[in-house]
Amino acid sequence: MRDSHPSRRTFVKQSAAAVAATSAAQFALTSNAHAAGSDIIKVGLVGCGGRGTGAAVQALTADSNVKLVAMADAFENRLEGSLSTLKGSAVADRVDVPRERQYIGFDAYKNVIDQVDVVLLTTTPHFRPIHMAYAVEKGIHMFVEKPVATDAPGVRSVLQTCEEAKKKNLSVVSGLCWRYYEPRREAMKRVLGGDIGDIVAVQTTYNSGGVWDPVVTREEVKSDMEYQMRNWYYYTWLSGDHIVEQAVHGIDTMAWALGDEPPIKCWGSGGRQVRTEPKYGNIFDHFSIVYEYPKNVRGYHTCRHWRGSAQQVKDYVLGSKGTCDVFGETTGPRITGEKAWRYRGPKPDMYQSEHNEMFAAIRAGQPINNGVYAARSTLLAIMGRMTCYTGEVITWEQALNSKESLSPAAYAWGDAPQHPIARPGVTKFV
Repeated sequence: MRDSHPSRRTFVKQSAAAVAATSAAQFALTSNAHAAGSDIIKVGLVGCGGRGTGAAVQALTADSNVKLVAMADAFENRLEGSLSTLKGSAVADRVDVPRERQYIGFDAYKNVIDQVDVVLLTTTPHFRPIHMAYAVEKGIHMFVEKPVATDAPGVRSVLQTCEEAKKKNLSVVSGLCWRYYEPRREAMKRVLGGDIGDIVAVQTTYNSGGVWDPVVTREEVKSDMEYQMRNWYYYTWLSGDHIVEQAVHGIDTMAWALGDEPPIKCWGSGGRQVRTEPKYGNIFDHFSIVYEYPKNVRGYHTCRHWRGSAQQVKDYVLGSKGTCDVFGETTGPRITGEKAWRYRGPKPDMYQSEHNEMFAAIRAGQPINNGVYAARSTLLAIMGRMTCYTGEVITWEQALNSKESLSPAAYAWGDAPQHPIARPGVTKFV
């Protein structure tokens, strides 16, 4: 960002400018290479895990003239597994990735981006700001999986990148897929339209049993970097912790309901109560946070990874004239109150919708840029992590301007960051 110490007011102003409608003159600069729908759109995949493989299938399904032509991952076996899955899928005829367009290593993303029209960025979250910046530099449209960063410097980088993408008329489609789910869109349209009155509070819960256990032991690999990369979810520098990597969906719903306006401050608590063994790296297993917004509005978020306990993933928006259950029980979102409503429409696959809309926008020469809200919701989750790691009250300005960089000294197969497990009251905000 241009301002090295942006304030909350500056952030709102700059964000509003970034998402403003682009003028007709700017759209005239957009390449019409794919507007007719007849030219092949070349797609590249960076990050060949399960989510990346799924995104590739969705991209190849979204448009009848799309081909996957290059792939990259840090690990050869991940790339080979992904490619094998794709070749056995319903879109196999659109997969054209010979050995010479398969790239391995930390810099492999450059080889892919250099020869495609659209790139799918689905690596571990830490690398997102680096990959996004290079894609925009090269003038490439992108699908960007959530979250977009794991620390505040990364968020600031993404905000700047998305400003550049806007200038170049490039699509930046976010993997915050709940914003692409039709039932939620209809519910939020009513919430933001005033059907539940003035919003008083938002409650989001992401209590789950967690994800996969560490996949390798230290003895099975050659370096600390490989060990952490293969077990990336359990290291804050790579995943952002589970509040950032997974529960960001609920936090994004809170942001969406409140018009994507930043909060004033937050406070909360968290820790490691169940996943206490060293194999679980340095992340927490539970968080509970209160976000304070203007006009005395509150956002309440809780998330945890506890196996064998009650699981709940729910979002509620509470208003002066009603309540919106954003999930609903079986039929979908519902509103109770003066303007009672229940969603009864179709429920198309939200993952597929992201790609359908992205490729249609590219063909039309009217790119989608979700970058600002993706960065903002990522920072909301990071801000929540900060308050729980330190035990301090954290303001939006503090979170946005934090100098704490989680990046390693070098990206190489050797040493890896050795961040201690945070201790509230001991760990300090940076």
